[in-house]
Amino acid sequence: MLRFYSHLQDHAKVVLMYEQMQGCGVRPDAFVYPILIKSAGTGGIGFHAHVLKLGHGSDAFVRNAVIDMYARLGPIGHARKVFDEIPDYERKVADWNAMVSGYWKWESEGQAQWLFDVMPERNVITWTAMVTGYAKVKDLEAARRYFDCMPERSVVSWNAMLSGYAQNGLAEEALRLFDEMVNAGIEPDETTWVTVISACSSRGDPCLAASLVRTLHQKRIQLNCFVRTALLDMYAKCGSIGAARRIFDELGAYRNSVTWNAMISAYMRVGDLDSARKLFNTMPGRNVVTWNSMIAGYAQNGQSAMAIELFKEMITAKKLTPDEVTMVSVISACGHLGALELGNWVVRFLTENQIKLSISGHNAMIFMYSRCGSMEDAKRVFQEMATRDVVSYNTLISGFAAHGHGVEAINLMSTMKEGGIEPDRVTFIGVLTACSHAGLLEEGRKVFESIKDPAIDHYACMVDLLGRVGELEDAKRTMERMPMEPHAGVYGSLLNASRIHKQVELGELAANKLFELEPDNSGNFILLSNIYASAGRWKDVERIREAMKKGGVKKTTGWSWVEYGGKLHKFIVADRSHERSDDIYQLLIELRKKMREAGYIADKSCVLRDVEEEEKEEIVGTHSEKLAICYALLVSEAGAVIRVVKNLRVCWDCHTAIKMISKLEGRVIIVRDNNRFHCFNDGLCSCKDYW
Repeated sequence: MLRFYSHLQDHAKVVLMYEQMQGCGVRPDAFVYPILIKSAGTGGIGFHAHVLKLGHGSDAFVRNAVIDMYARLGPIGHARKVFDEIPDYERKVADWNAMVSGYWKWESEGQAQWLFDVMPERNVITWTAMVTGYAKVKDLEAARRYFDCMPERSVVSWNAMLSGYAQNGLAEEALRLFDEMVNAGIEPDETTWVTVISACSSRGDPCLAASLVRTLHQKRIQLNCFVRTALLDMYAKCGSIGAARRIFDELGAYRNSVTWNAMISAYMRVGDLDSARKLFNTMPGRNVVTWNSMIAGYAQNGQSAMAIELFKEMITAKKLTPDEVTMVSVISACGHLGALELGNWVVRFLTENQIKLSISGHNAMIFMYSRCGSMEDAKRVFQEMATRDVVSYNTLISGFAAHGHGVEAINLMSTMKEGGIEPDRVTFIGVLTACSHAGLLEEGRKVFESIKDPAIDHYACMVDLLGRVGELEDAKRTMERMPMEPHAGVYGSLLNASRIHKQVELGELAANKLFELEPDNSGNFILLSNIYASAGRWKDVERIREAMKKGGVKKTTGWSWVEYGGKLHKFIVADRSHERSDDIYQLLIELRKKMREAGYIADKSCVLRDVEEEEKEEIVGTHSEKLAICYALLVSEAGAVIRVVKNLRVCWDCHTAIKMISKLEGRVIIVRDNNRFHCFNDGLCSCKDYW
């Protein structure tokens, strides 16, 4: 009966039966203790002491169970002590195998290797342990070397090598090895199929997925819940959400937490947030992976505020402790929102709950602080990191770029190279963008020329840099000489340069190309309208408006928000919905009066309608960023930095007005628009009026 329950993995029943034996006065023999020790977990330590007292310590099966227990649960030194006490002639291959596996478990590669080398005999389990061990430490070459040298292989050996490839992102190698396995006449088991299906999932290839499913049907493979869950995940990653849902529904009572989580992730991956939330709400037993799937899903689908709200719900319930994966999603969400107060609260939560962060966690913090306009904190996190990777450097460089800190970005790339980390495509995009935002033409040229094989995005950055500093003909020539067809980013850079320098014809050329490439992007229509409005060409402005109507292109509603009291206060143009609207508009009237006295004249070219001058001034005067700043002035302490996030590019008039407000009110005002950061201080802006 003990062995029966042990095979069923019902460890509690094994221990209970032992206690019943004791109660009935039945004295267990040596045969009982190996089963008991394997079933008792850490409680096996007590049984080890018990068998020594009873004189069963020299029994070969008892000794092996004890070695295996300490090898699995630790300390490994205790396992080695029992192993060393066995006379050489009595040691079984199972004892050696337990020690080899134990050393791999406790990351003692050298000891595992040494034991393998001195073993008097080895079996398929020994070799498989070495394959598994090297795969675990990501040394796939060594794992394959041992696999290829195996005198014989079991299906478990093949699975160990397949899992090594699949878990380390080498899907192609895994699928090639699977073909070898089938050609060698080895019958795959359920573990094999789960591994191979997972490898197909990472490819996201619908044709490969269909081929694999046909093979499963042809071989009449019994699909248990693990294989079905792997298939569900594969269908989801291949975009077949309907097929994934069918499997989920068919599983019925056999669904486990992995199945539920896979389906929730599948919906999140295709942006079906409502279906994901319905499953989340009805899931019987959520674990930390479930919460992580939802929080990350919201963050990745542009619902950062929802991600943070769900995180608050998670920690309020106090049933589960967030892990690093949770925190990376939440920290990133704060960055996307530009919510520094929230971000600092999350960092305090991290510290108070002693949640350790790896490199990716610290990279998320650099991103968050950069996107919240706090570059000093971003630099501090970067400098405090014990180890940095290419993402660490790229994230900080991108932060410098968004703030127009060109010299710092170039210097950081040099430091990166000195540290032995080679810049990649993203690094160069960041540095070139930084040069563009800082107006560093010659430095940008040098960086561009240093790229061995520039990608299309590097050309887009170069066109942007040339256009921004007024070298429009050079920008156009660079575009024409590109070895590939320009994409929307290249024409977008040219269109923006035409807006800055009021070049109507070049703007029309770029915009017409963009209308072909991005017919639904309202921003391109608006930029061309701005160029026409600046030139007083109101008929052309109206023509663009009509083209938008005809094409069903809707202008994106502009909004701005500021953070106060743990909440984001959002405003749109001429907004009167806020509870303090009366105070906001009263302050706006007072500020306008001060600004006029200081020489401010409203720039009405931002209004895309040919209306009366007074109405134009009223329209630009109530833009969302102005309302947000007035609210911040009302609620913040004197001298405090004001941070505003805007979803569209800040207009000329607001830019001029905010410069004046910063001087008149003695405030630093940091505005993050959809292009870059603007740091307004004492009447000046960090963008030097080119954005």
